[in-house]
Amino acid sequence: MKLPLSLASALALSLAACSEAPEAQVDTPVAQLVSDETLAAAVANEARHEAARALDESRMPAEVLAFLGLEQGDDAVDLISGGGYWAEILAEAVGEDGSVTALEPEQFYDEERWAALSAAQPDIALERYRFEDFQSEPHRFDFAVMNLVYHDLYWESEEYDVPRSEPSAYLATLYAAMKPGGVVGVIDHVANPGDTREAVESFHRIEPAVVRADFEKAGFVLEAQSDMLANPEDDHTVNVFDPAIRGKTDRFVMKFVKPAVGS
Repeated sequence: MKLPLSLASALALSLAACSEAPEAQVDTPVAQLVSDETLAAAVANEARHEAARALDESRMPAEVLAFLGLEQGDDAVDLISGGGYWAEILAEAVGEDGSVTALEPEQFYDEERWAALSAAQPDIALERYRFEDFQSEPHRFDFAVMNLVYHDLYWESEEYDVPRSEPSAYLATLYAAMKPGGVVGVIDHVANPGDTREAVESFHRIEPAVVRADFEKAGFVLEAQSDMLANPEDDHTVNVFDPAIRGKTDRFVMKFVKPAVGS
C-alpha cells in the first residue's frame, strides 16, 4: 500500500531522527580528594612557624583533613583562625585552583603574627571582623574548619571585649556562606553534660551533643564523627589551659555537610 505523501514524509523524518548519533555528553570534572602525600607535605612545609609545627603532634592535621574529605581546588576557610594554623596548611593543600580565607575576629587579631604569615603565605586572604558580628556573602566556601573555638560562641569576656552572642546567628551566616554540599569540620574540647555557658566559662569546653544539636538546627547534617583526638584519661573537669592537660585534652572531630539539595 502506498502511504500518503504527508505520512510518508513524517515517517522518514522520524526514522532519520532515530538514526542520528546521540549528542556528545559534556564531561563534568570529578572532584578529587587531596592525597595523603599532599597533606603530609603541607604539614611538613619547613616555612611554617616553629610554634605552629609544635602543635602538629596533638592536632594531627593531615589525618583530620583526610577524614573531613578536603578536595583539590576547594575554596576553603579557617574559621576564627587564631593566627592561621589551619589556613597555612590548607594553602599548601588545596592547589592552584583552590583558595584559602582566614576569618579572624578583631579581638583576637595579632598584627605581628599575621604579618609574618602573610609574608610566608601571601595567597591566604585575611578577613577581620568583630567577633559578635560575623557576616559573609552566600555560597562562598566548599570547606571550612573550626578548631577548638566553637565553644567560644558561648563565651563572653569584658577583658577581651567579647560580648554575649548567640551561636545560632553565627551558624545561620555560616550555613549561607557554605556552598551546597560544603563541609564544615568542627574540633573541640569535650565537656561533661551540664550548663553549656557555665562549662565554657569554667573550662573552655563544650558537650558534643550541644554542637551537633546547634548545627543540625541550622540545617547542617552530621555525616561522620571521629575519636582520633580522644583522650580517655581526661575527665573534663580541668580547664583546657591548665598545664596538666593543655595540648592533651579529650577532643571530638565532627564532619557536618550542607545538603546539596534544597540549599
